[in-house]
Amino acid sequence: MRIRDENTREEAAIHALLRDSFDGPGEADLVTRLREAGDATLSLVAEDDGEIIGHVLLSPIAAAFPALALAPLAVDADRRAHGIGAALVRSAIARAEAMGWRALFVLGDPTYYRRFGFSTEQAAGFSSPYAGPHFMALPLGGGLPTTAGALRHAPAFAEL
Repeated sequence: MRIRDENTREEAAIHALLRDSFDGPGEADLVTRLREAGDATLSLVAEDDGEIIGHVLLSPIAAAFPALALAPLAVDADRRAHGIGAALVRSAIARAEAMGWRALFVLGDPTYYRRFGFSTEQAAGFSSPYAGPHFMALPLGGGLPTTAGALRHAPAFAEL
């Protein structure tokens, strides 16, 4: 298995993976809308023998500092619990940090995302439609430049 940037020839395979992973088209359509709006900052796939088995997308968040949303993350149902999702998240974190972003935000299972350093406490001071017990932040390149403020996800999220 290898993690790499997606290419445009794989959009249909990624759409199918997301649709199947989330039992419907919501997240798959979100990724399409983010791409079309130019808000797909980083889109990585996990590939094994030419097959797309995982995907993660980072998109910009309007904040007082450079920040990204990590969403969605998907792994083929037959390949879960083999570290593919973790490899995608670690790669996305490393790439975002290398690109100079200062934070990642995610809405997800705290038990899963804490292993990567995400924290509900770090996100607690930020206002967002997604704020709550599953909204987490991960500082990149040192601490967060500020610990409070308003966050606005890319417009495509409003249609989810």
